[in-house]
Amino acid sequence: MFTLTDDERAISDTARDFAAEHLAPHAVEWDQTKHFPVDVLRKAASLGMGGIYIREDVGGSELTRVDAARIFEQLAKGCPSIAAYISIHNMVTWMIDKFGTDEQRHTWVPGLCAMDQLGSYCLTEPGAGSDAAALSTRAVRDGDDYVLNGVKQFISGAGTSEVYVVMARTGESGPRGISAFIVPKDSAGLSFGPNEVKMGWNAQPTRQVIFEDVRVPAGNLLGAEGGGFRIAMAGLNGGRLNIAACSVGGAQTALDKAVAYLADRKAFGSSLLESQALQFQLADMRTELEAARTLLWRAAAALEEGAPDVVELCAMAKRFATDTGFEVANKALQLHGGYGYLAEYGIEKIVRDLRVHQILEGSNEIMRVVIARSIVAGHGKQGAA
Repeated sequence: MFTLTDDERAISDTARDFAAEHLAPHAVEWDQTKHFPVDVLRKAASLGMGGIYIREDVGGSELTRVDAARIFEQLAKGCPSIAAYISIHNMVTWMIDKFGTDEQRHTWVPGLCAMDQLGSYCLTEPGAGSDAAALSTRAVRDGDDYVLNGVKQFISGAGTSEVYVVMARTGESGPRGISAFIVPKDSAGLSFGPNEVKMGWNAQPTRQVIFEDVRVPAGNLLGAEGGGFRIAMAGLNGGRLNIAACSVGGAQTALDKAVAYLADRKAFGSSLLESQALQFQLADMRTELEAARTLLWRAAAALEEGAPDVVELCAMAKRFATDTGFEVANKALQLHGGYGYLAEYGIEKIVRDLRVHQILEGSNEIMRVVIARSIVAGHGKQGAA
């Protein structure tokens, strides 16, 4: 896992070079102008990044989850916001590829892999965030259609994306009453709220998605009726790892910038990089990032192999890497002094972008709940034995 083959290194290097050429030079400008660079996303897709772990027969690259972790780390070195959107797009595409019928796969996935169509994931609602099973968006069967009513909140890519994977209630309260639907943007009754004004992630739009008597063909039901919550959670396992990788990549860039700044900056007659106190801070930052990367790869391998402890490992990696990424980036800003607060140095943008990673794809408090449940369940099994 830790010694890359020539092919694995080439995949990682391709993502690194793409980020250096197409993302990093524009990241601050895109943040300030709130520009969503769809043309650049399609360039990424031409290199296979629109369907990283999607099957080849529908246009995917069919790489491993560990490959994906390395790719998202490299992309986030250029711009965490754009890397994170590509992560969400891949999650949506995978859900259709994994759980869709053969007809659904061949209808929707090739365009998503090419990023000719962009995808958005619609789970969270104004009144149902961490308690995803409490969602109230409803889908009622009417002949050959389902009719959807409700509102989704904090939806990345909303308004620009052409394909929405939507969780809606078709039955009883709780998780078993939820189903998943593929909803195209041009559906009558589908509309979007204004672009949210956010702390970070400004290079991708975030809007409400509003369903007012939206008719969706029954053939757009993804998986079985009542199986939507399981599909949503399966998608989030990978999404959590991808966001963790984005945190590692963004923080690595912040650390690299801090080292370069300290090497150039002189105070009291010598380079700041010669200060042992600052060297110790850099050593801790480097160590913590490497620990996060190691846990991330471990969890990605577990997801690839379908390991029995995959859910808690993904939660551990997401919690640890996103907390560590933000802390390292924030320390890097501090090491820049006042210059770290200026937009032109690019550090404050990384800090703002990485902050939301501790909230989305399941907040880090919820990650602790997931991990704790596995500990308690394991203890119960030991007691029974």
